[in-house]
Order: sequence, then structure tokens, then C-alpha cells
Amino acid sequence: MPISAETVIAQAMENPVNAALIGRLPRLGLPQCHLTAGCLFQAVWNRRSGQPPEAAVKDYDVFYFDDSDLSWEAEDAVIREAAALFADLGAPVEVKNQARIHLWYQKRFGGAYPQLRSATDGIDRYLVQCTCIGIEVATGRLYAPNGLEDMVEGVLRPNPLNPSPELFRRKADSYRARWPWLTIAG
Repeated sequence: MPISAETVIAQAMENPVNAALIGRLPRLGLPQCHLTAGCLFQAVWNRRSGQPPEAAVKDYDVFYFDDSDLSWEAEDAVIREAAALFADLGAPVEVKNQARIHLWYQKRFGGAYPQLRSATDGIDRYLVQCTCIGIEVATGRLYAPNGLEDMVEGVLRPNPLNPSPELFRRKADSYRARWPWLTIAG
């Protein structure tokens, strides 16, 4: 069941929160800004399941990359600005500077994490390969380094760029609890 990048974007924009985020994110002026993760692929899974596009979306992830200031204070200022900009949406928006992930990842998740060189490097490392997806805010282009077939078919594979079998299994089981038709490869 092939699907185009344009169709994925159109289905994701059926979620009014996604549409509002894409419309407002340019105001923040964030370098390499992407709307990413579950709010995108879950819209496709929800459509296939006959659910509203925003069903079961836990949060809305925004990645950017700014290595000019790696302090928590700089990232926190962006987070606070975004919170004010999106306050009326009634949805949790998680804004993360991918240039800083390596500074806190091990303490939070227990594994080493390399220093990234771009926002897309962060997208590339999601635990589940088919969920590596983002919309670049500046261009409106879909970024999907592993293609779209597994995402559309609901095939969950561990990501070799982030080999964490236990975390993968928890994430995959969480997805399957919400979309039982998904399958875990291997």
C-alpha cells in the first residue's frame, strides 16, 4: 500500500494541532526546526484505524539544532517562548535542542548518546525505525530516512542506530496497545 510524502503530510495536517504548530513555528526562528514523531505517523495509523487524527497523541515533538549555546538556560528560554506561543492549543508540545541531547541522555535513559550534528540526526535515532519522520518547518518537506512503507504497513523494527532492545520493546508494546494491527518485526 504505497503512500506519498504529500499524502502523509496531508493526513498529519488533518490534526488541527499539527496544522497550528506548522503555521506558528516559523515565529520562533529556530534553526533546522522540525515537527516530528508521533503526531505525524500516528495520524496515518489513526486514519487506518478509523480514529480521529489526534487520537492517542501523547505529545507534539519539535526538534531544532542550535549549537551556538549548549546551556540549559538557552534551551529553556526557547521552551518558555514556545509554551506561550502554543498555550491555547491545549496540547503538550515538547521542544528539544538536538545539539544538547548528548549532555543529558545517559542520565535520563541509561545509555550513551553521541553528539549530534543536526536536527535530523535526532530523528534518525528514534527507537522504532518506521517512526523516524519529520516535517521540516522552513520547507514543508517530509523527512523520512527509512522510507514510508513500514510506517504505512505498521511494521515496527528496532532502529540499528539506537540499539536498545528493552526500550524498543516497551515502545513497540505501547504502540500495539493503541493500534493492535501493528506488527513487531523479528
